[in-house]
Amino acid sequence: MVDRVTYTPEAAELLRRLRESHGPLMFHQSGGCCDGSAPMCYPAGEFRTGGSDVLLGELAVEGVAEKVPFWMSASQFEYWKHTALTVDVVKGRGSGFSLEAPEGVRFLIRSRLLTEDEMRELSLL
Repeated sequence: MVDRVTYTPEAAELLRRLRESHGPLMFHQSGGCCDGSAPMCYPAGEFRTGGSDVLLGELAVEGVAEKVPFWMSASQFEYWKHTALTVDVVKGRGSGFSLEAPEGVRFLIRSRLLTEDEMRELSLL
């Protein structure tokens, strides 16, 4: 099965720290301008999702008790549906709304195009 979203070891380490401080977590990527196009990490349930959002996957991170759901706005997903995403961490401040902001780092998305086999598996071809 194709993983639509994965994470780097650096992201896993940060997620473990954030989980310890804030409890269960979630991601949402809205596709808005500026910081809104970056993945935002929130305490689970703090960002309300609905019919205009797509659940891309749930990250199973070692050392984090529960899976971390990764949501994306449906309009943004239309641009990204042919890609596999990787949550990573870089130095620098991101949005003040995302939990990692005080840490001096920010989450970002790295992407790669899905292979033809992966696209067929996801019924995109």
